[in-house]
Amino acid sequence: MDALTIVEDEVREQIRHRGLDPAENPTGVRELVEAAVVEYDRRSMVTALPLIGPVQHAVKHLVDALAGFGELQPLLEDPSVEEIWINGPSSVFVARAGRSELTSLTLSESRIRDLVERMLKSSGRRLDLSSPFVDATLPDGSRLHVVIPDITRRHWAVNIRKFIARAHTLEDLVRRGSLSV
Repeated sequence: MDALTIVEDEVREQIRHRGLDPAENPTGVRELVEAAVVEYDRRSMVTALPLIGPVQHAVKHLVDALAGFGELQPLLEDPSVEEIWINGPSSVFVARAGRSELTSLTLSESRIRDLVERMLKSSGRRLDLSSPFVDATLPDGSRLHVVIPDITRRHWAVNIRKFIARAHTLEDLVRRGSLSV
């Protein structure tokens, strides 16, 4: 087991024990993660535990995994990414400046289902054989569309169209700090 998995399991147990909802309290999760990473880093220096690597990287990875949307979180945070498609475990695409590109990201079928369930949790929507497709809005305003087999041929099909704040007037540019008066 690698260091990040060990710490993730430890923090998941703390989250369960404290009754925290990561979606409702990401700050609380971040605090638990930071403390757990520092403690693990200390333990790994004096025992045979695998090293965790750069602390900031470990904290970001774990917060994304526990309170964000895991492997998709960096894509959701990347301002150049306009849209994300998941057409299968190794078919994860993004659109940047209107052009689609295949990413190196690979997600298992179960991981895709887990991420979709986490995304749908805040919307109160559900996805099952009686309701095989769903449209929802993510907390940041991005739109989520998911279709499951038998409507799709084989894999879950996921599309996330990110909410992009765009300026339409000069006043919008001033308000966003792009222009000054």
